[in-house]
Amino acid sequence: MGLRAVVQAGSADLAVGGDDVLNVGDLPHALLFPRVAAVVHHAGAGTTAAALRAGAPSVPVPVTADQPFWAARLAATGAATEPVAFAGLTEERLAGALERVVRQRSYARAASVAARHMATEDGVGAVLKALG
Repeated sequence: MGLRAVVQAGSADLAVGGDDVLNVGDLPHALLFPRVAAVVHHAGAGTTAAALRAGAPSVPVPVTADQPFWAARLAATGAATEPVAFAGLTEERLAGALERVVRQRSYARAASVAARHMATEDGVGAVLKALG
């Protein structure tokens, strides 16, 4: 497929071998995500927002709690592939989703639209208005 990967260890202490893989510890998503072709993540609210703010298309792999909801929302906006269920995660499924999200430019376009929209939102102002 010709892709390189940055694998963040996270709480699962992930590590992947290979010449095209860089294993890292904690990194700010705001610094990493704008520099990647796509993000594979668990689709928690914070990571989902970070990927969208960066304009990075996603391959969501939800595990628990609110993650299936955010994964479905990402896919509905077109900024992500359909979620890949963690229980059914295989090398082939992940490779296929990565191939789609990187090669089909519609995902990147949708993520870019979301990033522009989020950059213009006044979330604090909206909350203050609702509380006022």
